[in-house]
Amino acid sequence: MQSESCKPVEDREAGKSPLESDPVANYRTDIVSDLADIDAADWDALVAAQPEATPFLRHAFLHAMHASGSATDDTGWSARFLTLWVPDGHAPGRDRLAAAMPLYAKSHSYGEYVFDWAWADAYRQHDIPYYPKWLSAIPFTPVRGARLLAESDIARRVLLRFALALAEESQLSSLHVLFPSDHEADLMQEAGMMMRHGVQFHWTNPGYDSFEAFLATLSQKKRKNIRAERRRVAEAGITFRQLRGAEIDDEAWKLFNRCYRQTYREHHSTPYLNLDFFRRIGEAMPEHLLLVIAERDGKAIASSLVFYDADPKVSTLYGRYWGALEHHPCLHFETAYYQPLEFCIAEGLRTFEGGAQGEHKMARGFLPVATRSAHWLAHPSFADAVERFLVRERQGIDAYMDELNERNPFARG
Repeated sequence: MQSESCKPVEDREAGKSPLESDPVANYRTDIVSDLADIDAADWDALVAAQPEATPFLRHAFLHAMHASGSATDDTGWSARFLTLWVPDGHAPGRDRLAAAMPLYAKSHSYGEYVFDWAWADAYRQHDIPYYPKWLSAIPFTPVRGARLLAESDIARRVLLRFALALAEESQLSSLHVLFPSDHEADLMQEAGMMMRHGVQFHWTNPGYDSFEAFLATLSQKKRKNIRAERRRVAEAGITFRQLRGAEIDDEAWKLFNRCYRQTYREHHSTPYLNLDFFRRIGEAMPEHLLLVIAERDGKAIASSLVFYDADPKVSTLYGRYWGALEHHPCLHFETAYYQPLEFCIAEGLRTFEGGAQGEHKMARGFLPVATRSAHWLAHPSFADAVERFLVRERQGIDAYMDELNERNPFARG
């Protein structure tokens, strides 16, 4: 394994390893720069054991990010996966992966969805480098889930201490952990990291048997607007196909990539992902993919790609990417929201996570959900300033959540 070996993280106060109370106390820590050096089955077994596992933690997804050139040193994502290993009692001489953390040395703040540009600007104004910084996140994926992958809570705590020790000793400006699970966020706060709060919009399925059954729960105005939006798309002669996993052939991937890149082009921006990435995930994890294709006069004009996990422990669909080659009123809502909602209802999926930001989602039955991220800054004065800012920001977020809840789209009672 090509990795940077590190000494075990010590409990500096007690002078002993935090794993001492664990039956397996002999462990080692490594920093792995290439995920291909970690066995995919071992990594995925660790992911599957997490209370908040998502498809984006899968070895195949992360490896596709790197191997496709989407998240690499050249694009500002220098991978440094933290790993914790213990002797495997079932295979003498072999170590078992006991914990892991996706970690990157970032040279910018693009593709994160928790915005710290103002922090970086403040550092720049004081001639203090903010980049590179440490970031634990899934590249370009604002989905809450496990960040401290561990087989036990003891290993999870050791892994967090490892990350904080690395941040302190590396002399980089900061460590940021985006969209961790609630339990992990609590552990990070206990360890002295600062909490930042945000808002996303999620749709939940209590057991609807049809799209009309869902509409019936909305207020009359919202119900009427959704029907009008869907009618406009249908009257334009637009129809839809839904392709699952292995049904998404290479022509479909090329079509989706064209749509995806065209939408970025129209916004004068550069897409984060490429056709090689989409092909890789299509081959490696088809069971998690749904491609919606919009057609008019026999010609494909738009598409959206969503991920889903039908495991009852997860039971979630994740809205991810969309693009269009033609413009039609309400086409985005139908392709990226209503078609996936119909899929959720048909498959009995409990949740549809709509991604970052977007108050407009509330009019389509999505409700606000609080998110958290954890931050550690090395510079004491800036850490104090950011902590004061986060207190004020939290008050604003709380008020915003109250305002959003007052605009609940569902019928009262």
